[in-house]
Amino acid sequence: MEILISEEQLRARIIALGEQITEDYRGRPLTIVAVLVGSVVALADLIRQVTIPHRVALLQTSSYRGKTTLPTDLAVNSAFDPDVKGRDVLLLDDILDTGHTLKRVMDDMANRGALSVRTMVLLRKLGRQQVSLEPDYVGFEIPDRFVVGYGLDYNDDYRHLPYVAILPG
Repeated sequence: MEILISEEQLRARIIALGEQITEDYRGRPLTIVAVLVGSVVALADLIRQVTIPHRVALLQTSSYRGKTTLPTDLAVNSAFDPDVKGRDVLLLDDILDTGHTLKRVMDDMANRGALSVRTMVLLRKLGRQQVSLEPDYVGFEIPDRFVVGYGLDYNDDYRHLPYVAILPG
């Protein structure tokens, strides 16, 4: 595998994003809603860098199977429905690919009464976006390649890698 983003680069970027989010939300009722499962590693690191009081919620969605780069129907597990009414929501997703998942979840959070809905993506895959959406916080922009590690998987493998790597095709 070719390492695309090193462990050190990830750590430094998450620290910087945590500092920026802390400043942007100071004095506001923040809830960080992580889209599972791919964002769990970034979530664990990020919430330790955001030094203001905040809540954490989880939302389970799935639209990809295996090594496919084409999304299937989006499935949302309603058992994880977070209470965001009257709160500022920061949606955290592992990767912005087509944008369909993030857009649907953003609309859902707004419909649930969130004061505001902003987005953070660890990775923004260039050349794949189909939905007009500009994330508020971006960790890294990457080429249109299938990546694993730091929470991202291939058939539920490779999530444990401390870096982001291109999976050989």
